[in-house]
Amino acid sequence: MLSANDKSKDQPKLVIQQSMWAMKLYGDYDQEWSLEKKFEQMAHAGFEGVFAGLPAKNEEKLWRRLMEEYSFHFGLESFPETAEDLRELLKKAADHDVLYVNAQVPDGFTIGEPAISRLQELMAEADSFGIPLFIETHRGRITQDLIRTAGYVSALPDLRLTIDLSHYVLAGEMTDFTIADPYFDQLLKRTSCLHGRITNGQQVQIDVGNGDHPMVEPFQQYWQRGMQYWRNQAGSGDVLPFVCEIGHHYAVTPNFQPSCSWNEISDRWKQSLVMKKIAEQAWDKTKEEQKV
Repeated sequence: MLSANDKSKDQPKLVIQQSMWAMKLYGDYDQEWSLEKKFEQMAHAGFEGVFAGLPAKNEEKLWRRLMEEYSFHFGLESFPETAEDLRELLKKAADHDVLYVNAQVPDGFTIGEPAISRLQELMAEADSFGIPLFIETHRGRITQDLIRTAGYVSALPDLRLTIDLSHYVLAGEMTDFTIADPYFDQLLKRTSCLHGRITNGQQVQIDVGNGDHPMVEPFQQYWQRGMQYWRNQAGSGDVLPFVCEIGHHYAVTPNFQPSCSWNEISDRWKQSLVMKKIAEQAWDKTKEEQKV
């Protein structure tokens, strides 16, 4: 499936979600925010959904209530190696209103035909459940290599991606994107979801201030390009999720302290709000381009 779809007749739209991984161990005064406060803060900031695994049994009732109260979309993260893995997850997720499934597929050492076959099997399984499956570009996964992943895109016309270019920029220690650009472009043409994280080619996640860091511009331009490719193919009710995914164990802490917000040098939540703003600006630029 090309896109997530909210079953409405609305024009194609951007939906900004917050990663619950990014909210892990975030709080005030050495105390993690409660689930209720996390949802309250996300809704107040204008997020329209969450990206997470299935809730733990002891939180499931509260999770359902909060999801309904705030009318949040649910992007489901997964790590399936086989079609059976994915099948079991989707069975468990059947009574949740899942908008799409994002898959980080093991592993970085599976290449060539075995990799293509694995992706085909996962795509077929998701299709049998009638749910969109987006394969995430990620280090240490089947998509860890940029050139190989471009090959998978060429081999699989229906392969749809969650684009997170930070992994390729970091792995390649990139500061100049000239050589990588044609490969990025191949992947961006399959954009069905975007993950918001910016790297400088040396550290997987950097603090971009209020959005004035020099690495913001190239990332925003690539996000905008992916958004435009998606818009050119999207139809009524289609939704493009953008996930602010500022990870808790990617954060920098002094003196090897535990990775929790009260020990981190940067503020994960504030940086998520900056990512949200950058994504919204990129989306607005695609609207302007359509008018020209």
